[in-house]
Amino acid sequence: MSINPADLTQRLIQCPSVTPEEAGALVLLQDILEQAGFACTRVDRGKVSNLYARWGSKNARTLGFNGHTDVVPVGDTGAWTVQPFAGVVKDGFLWGRGATDMKSGVAAWVAAAVDFVADAPEDASLVITITGDEEGDAVDGTTAILDWMGANGEAMTACIVGEPTCPNTMGEMMKIGRRGSMTAYFTARGVQGHSAYPHRARNPVPALARLMARLDAHELDEGTAHFDASTLAVTTIDTGNPANNVIPAECRATVNIRFNDAHSSTGITAWLREEAERVAGETGVEIDMRTQVSGESFVTPPGDLSALVAKSVAAETGVTPEMSTSGGTSDARFVKDHCPVVEFGLVGKTMHQVDERVAIDQIHQLKSIYARIMRDFFA
Repeated sequence: MSINPADLTQRLIQCPSVTPEEAGALVLLQDILEQAGFACTRVDRGKVSNLYARWGSKNARTLGFNGHTDVVPVGDTGAWTVQPFAGVVKDGFLWGRGATDMKSGVAAWVAAAVDFVADAPEDASLVITITGDEEGDAVDGTTAILDWMGANGEAMTACIVGEPTCPNTMGEMMKIGRRGSMTAYFTARGVQGHSAYPHRARNPVPALARLMARLDAHELDEGTAHFDASTLAVTTIDTGNPANNVIPAECRATVNIRFNDAHSSTGITAWLREEAERVAGETGVEIDMRTQVSGESFVTPPGDLSALVAKSVAAETGVTPEMSTSGGTSDARFVKDHCPVVEFGLVGKTMHQVDERVAIDQIHQLKSIYARIMRDFFA
């Protein structure tokens, strides 16, 4: 059988799989893959639904794919010009939540894989891992699949992640790594008092403002061989104080840091704590901190896998993709601990937006790119 990737994308969009709802998306994919000869296993954990599919021997060289069928909420449905989960086709685009991020990528790979296994080399093996938790906490999604793989002797030699990677033009960018991401939450505690008698209080607001100013002014680095400079953004300073004549007892602030391979979350946490302790000593205001790490930075150095992807993209689009580490996080941050990983997918201009949509011809083009990657990987 042969699968039209645009039609499959449309059917996936019609599954309202807002994280962590499965909504029929994985059931649909499992049915298609099993008909093509894949052995499928549901690797659900917690409230998250995940799918693992293998074609070929687990002892063979294995090309893997990682993707997700969960999507972010649609937001204000009244702002959409189409129904978000209708999968409307108009003006050469397929419209709906998940059209770009990333049901089209999943559909393109599955369609290419179904064609490939119909006439694959005997020593070839494919693995497809699909999660329902990439847009959520990502605790029971791809990590659950990788845990299950480790416990059951399953492995991938290399993996492609199908996230949308191209900013404006099909083929212009692939991801060979991602920055690390972490958030630090600060709570400054002083002594509440009347604003007319500040000497009787200990104001946490200027203390926390001083700390935020120091963090904001600090240059973490100037970039590395594969990464731009790390960034720190102060995202909120808040007291929740409705009174203009009361010095509050407490103030909170949050910073988000995107860091390159010159740092680890452990090292950055130590620096943040030192700065907080320094300001606390200067002001007499107690400052507590906790951190949440979304992922460490990583890079797959340019080599055979990135060259294979770049060659396949160039052959199908006429564009040689830039090897980039820009953007936010993806589940590649988990896959990189298992095997070499490279990300390539569609143009992502409308992902997470109202009226998310994908050019239909790009879905077919992506299937052709993925098919070439599979053929050349086992050539």
